[in-house]
Amino acid sequence: MDRLTCDRMFVSVMEAGSFTAAADRLGTTSGQASKLVSRLEGALGVQLLNRTTRAVSPTEAGQAYFDRLRPLLDEFDSLDASVRDATQVPRGRLRLTAPLTFGGLELTPIMNAFALRWPEIELDISFTDRVVSLVDEGFDMAVRVGHPSDSSMIVRKLCEVRIISVAAPDFLARYGVPKTPQAVSDLPCIIDTNFRDPGRWPFRQNGEPLAVPVRGRLRYSNAEACLSAAEAGLGLACVPSFVAADALRAGRVRQVLNDFEGESFGGYALYPHSRHLAAKVRVLVDFLAERYRGTPPWDMGW
Repeated sequence: MDRLTCDRMFVSVMEAGSFTAAADRLGTTSGQASKLVSRLEGALGVQLLNRTTRAVSPTEAGQAYFDRLRPLLDEFDSLDASVRDATQVPRGRLRLTAPLTFGGLELTPIMNAFALRWPEIELDISFTDRVVSLVDEGFDMAVRVGHPSDSSMIVRKLCEVRIISVAAPDFLARYGVPKTPQAVSDLPCIIDTNFRDPGRWPFRQNGEPLAVPVRGRLRYSNAEACLSAAEAGLGLACVPSFVAADALRAGRVRQVLNDFEGESFGGYALYPHSRHLAAKVRVLVDFLAERYRGTPPWDMGW
């Protein structure tokens, strides 16, 4: 294990660029970091690093050793983790990012149930509509709604997310129920500025996608706010079905243009490629997939 400690310190110095930064990364002192690398050089009988008062740089032998050593340490860590995960209860800190509205309305109850099921896992969940870089920002996985485009991630589809048009009964009594997507252009609409193209709503007509231009004096960057405005009778809203589900069941809004619903989105779990998937991530992905199996709960009962 002493040789492994020396190898890890050498790799850390190469990646961090200095003994001080490498020592901070591994929780020791710069003096101990230098001693471990010197011990490694003695065991190998070759100088691995050029040292000056301001910087360190690899020798030719040092660079060659690093290039071979780094993947071996990765393989060792993967083997170590796979054996431990096979014999232990999943545990540790799990960092997850998810969209603000979907996370707050739909994901939170499921994560609470997961926390009860796996008490040894510490959850750190960030709700944001910003597309987070999982690797750069230290997240274990993400839940996203839309069409995944990051080919560097492993993607598992969890559910369908429909986008529907709704309005309050009194609004429909005043303006009439639109019979075709084109009729929406003549009605006041609540604009969700989070849409990729807020001024055009997605429908399907005769089996083909159709983008209909819309107008309205209320613009919100939040689907819940758009729904609230629609409930108040201020216009039509185009929102995810999970946002409108409770209002639909209670009769505060009605769905319109059911037969012209646009293409649905997906809800996905994403996590980085790895030789070994950490047990804490694996059990969460499986838990989510089980909870979302079949028709999503928000699409039932209205």
